[in-house]
Amino acid sequence: MYDFIVVGAGPAGARFARSAAERGRDVLVFEQGEIGKPLACSGHVSLDLWEYVPEEHHDALFQNAISGARFRLGGPDARPYPFYREAPISNAVDRVLLDKVLAGAAADAGADVRDGHTVTRVREEDDRVRVTAKGPDGSDTYEARLVVGADGPRSRVRAEVGLPEPDEFLHGVLGFDFTPDDDDFVDVHLTIPGFFAWRIPRGDGGVEYGLAVSPGDDARGRFDSLLDEYGVTVEHRCSGAIPVGPPKRVTGTRSLLVGDAAGQTKPFTGGGILYGMRAADHAARTVDPARPGTLGDYERAWRDDLRTEIRLGHLIRWGYDVPEPLQRLGMRLFSGEIGVHMDEPTSLFSREQLRALLR
Repeated sequence: MYDFIVVGAGPAGARFARSAAERGRDVLVFEQGEIGKPLACSGHVSLDLWEYVPEEHHDALFQNAISGARFRLGGPDARPYPFYREAPISNAVDRVLLDKVLAGAAADAGADVRDGHTVTRVREEDDRVRVTAKGPDGSDTYEARLVVGADGPRSRVRAEVGLPEPDEFLHGVLGFDFTPDDDDFVDVHLTIPGFFAWRIPRGDGGVEYGLAVSPGDDARGRFDSLLDEYGVTVEHRCSGAIPVGPPKRVTGTRSLLVGDAAGQTKPFTGGGILYGMRAADHAARTVDPARPGTLGDYERAWRDDLRTEIRLGHLIRWGYDVPEPLQRLGMRLFSGEIGVHMDEPTSLFSREQLRALLR
């Protein structure tokens, strides 16, 4: 019997598998298809990502260094309000390769990582959990002390064990123009009700365009309008759900959720790579598979770490929809050099940010 069965080999699932295996746990990981595909997530990440990636893969993953963002209250021709730092604040990375590298690191740590396995059933029992997965050779049932749901916004594990859903789901759309672009600024358009649209230069990887809308909004129409405004035709596009707002509980009797399955994302961008991996580390550190009562330790640990960031993130997102005169006033007051961290809204109150405002 395994200690953990992890469903999903994205960043959060792979990070949990690696951290747990490094602690001597017996870990089995299932990924539904090919690891990293289909792509449904942006590759714009903070520099903290590199702490989670084996150093020998840094050069292959890196695509572009980003030093700031131009915020606009309209399309590409609208007045830009630049926010920047002198040194890079974030990077664009090869998002598909990132999943493969993180899953490989989990396997190198001792986890048994199997792609091409679709989980169809999860059952919690008094002393174990039974997970049925369909692989290339048919279906089989596996046993573990605990199951980890890292299987994305529409988590099968979450549904099977009866855990609540995140507060909200947005519909995100991405498209890629593979013309190289090494500009060091992203463009952010506050033209989407409740969210925004973006353009991210990815060096030799081309340019990423994207946006997210509330359910029922015309995601395709808005995305086509964004591309028309830029005068581009994308060669590849994809879409997916973005969870916003973690539910009140992400642990069951013998189950726990991490990453998008747990709604561990930034409310103001929808990104969840770093939050998911931070939560995964808390889970691997606090949960003893032989003592299901320690699941409560995980609930407390990840919430203590991320609660304030998520709450402030909701406030930032609220600012996207204030009346335009207030938006313009805020942009004029705060644009220029900044001292904030893109994953940490609390850094808005940091000494570094205060010094930047005074400058």
